[in-house]
Amino acid sequence: MTQSHKIPNETRLERGKRALAEIDGEAGEKVVAALADIAPDFATYLLEFPFGDVYSRPGLNTKAREIATIAALTAMGNAAPQLKVHIEAGLNVGLSRDEITEIIMQMAVYAGFPAALNGLFAAKDVFALVAEREAAVA
Repeated sequence: MTQSHKIPNETRLERGKRALAEIDGEAGEKVVAALADIAPDFATYLLEFPFGDVYSRPGLNTKAREIATIAALTAMGNAAPQLKVHIEAGLNVGLSRDEITEIIMQMAVYAGFPAALNGLFAAKDVFALVAEREAAVA
């Protein structure tokens, strides 16, 4: 999603919901739904700020944004659930499994081997889940 994809008079929330659906698909919708009973306002913030404002900015396409997000979450080393959502988002926006693996391996240089190992195991889980879904559809 880029500036050219903004719809006139679209609210931040509407833009965020659209961006979330395009980028994270079902995985992102599950995160928002999981917040409904504990912090619905936080779900709104999640939709409006990162997706309605930041992801919708011009300058980077969604593929580049997901590369940065996967790298950052891997480097954090303690955000496996969020990393898994964004690994799946990376696949949704056109990153290959090999590219995602390389992004995560690159983080060993800057964040250390434990963070990269955690990221690789998160990727392995996501790739297996996606493969199961693809096999069920075929």
